[in-house]
Amino acid sequence: MATDSTKVRTAKGKQLSNEEIYNGFQKLRNEQRLLANKLTEVEVDFNEHKIVIGTLQDLDGDRKCFRMFGGVLCQRTVKDVLPNLISTRDQLKNLIETLNDQLTKKGAEINEYKEKYDIRFQREMGGPSGSGGGGGGASQEGGEKKSEPSRNVIMVNPM
Repeated sequence: MATDSTKVRTAKGKQLSNEEIYNGFQKLRNEQRLLANKLTEVEVDFNEHKIVIGTLQDLDGDRKCFRMFGGVLCQRTVKDVLPNLISTRDQLKNLIETLNDQLTKKGAEINEYKEKYDIRFQREMGGPSGSGGGGGGASQEGGEKKSEPSRNVIMVNPM
């Protein structure tokens, strides 16, 4: 656990404990996970729209089709539904691009945070001996301490 002697001074002069740094890192990872989940959900919707559009394009425009609006099934014609589906598909494509950009930025933010506070995953540390990452700092997960006077390393479990 973090003690008063394991404080790291930030750029603003405020001191953070190892626990606060760890919690900040976990928050960033959680935000990245949520972005990835949302991206996956939107990609599934996009692919479903592509399939439906591909199916409806081959049909006569006056043919009946059904569309779900907020849990209500409505009868329309293909020529009425198809432009709306194409518009929605294009909006989903733009949303996918935006979410990809946000996910990339969040990954860069996480990497900067890792470098700033010298955060290492347990597999990067090279096992219990600490030979893989140079050792140092307190382990947040295992409670064991490894000493290196020049820096403070925070070790976390991978996702």
